[in-house]
Amino acid sequence: MTTAVQDLTTVKLERTFDQMDANHDGYLDWSDYQKLADRYIQGYNLSKDDRRARTLQTFCQIYWLELLRHAGVDGDRLTKDQFVIANRMAVIDTSRLNVTEGGGHAIFDIIDVDGDNEISKDEFDRLLRDVWKSDTSYAMDLFTKMDTDGDGAISRHEFIRVIREHFLTNDPDAPGSIFFGHV
Repeated sequence: MTTAVQDLTTVKLERTFDQMDANHDGYLDWSDYQKLADRYIQGYNLSKDDRRARTLQTFCQIYWLELLRHAGVDGDRLTKDQFVIANRMAVIDTSRLNVTEGGGHAIFDIIDVDGDNEISKDEFDRLLRDVWKSDTSYAMDLFTKMDTDGDGAISRHEFIRVIREHFLTNDPDAPGSIFFGHV
């Protein structure tokens, strides 16, 4: 008897679901996405009127509606399986919203505090510490993997590539497969 091996993209999406399910009820709803946006807004001390906060908020709302549309559900919440399927469909359907591009740019603009169009080591460390509330001991290793050209900063292009990899690659060593924690 053999057991089926789950593909890495499914594993990453299931882990994302678990991290976002704030009340651990086995469902995601709009409030979970609102809490995600709020973590960035609060972690970077942004006013709700700040353009970056409004952009992230708008992206989260549209992304949530796209997930509901792709899941084909009648209600306003998703199970883990519905979330995985809806994400897989949303990242390849760019007819309304390009999930990897839109979210990546909105998040990049918040992380890039000084607006120089790149993420420094200090800015990356702040993301892990203040938004993700994560142990930053592995931050520089991850930073180095994301900085593919080795110039000491993560460019917008490098960051968007990592977001794409998170949703689309089955390579366990790709920076996008470890960006939200190594699988």
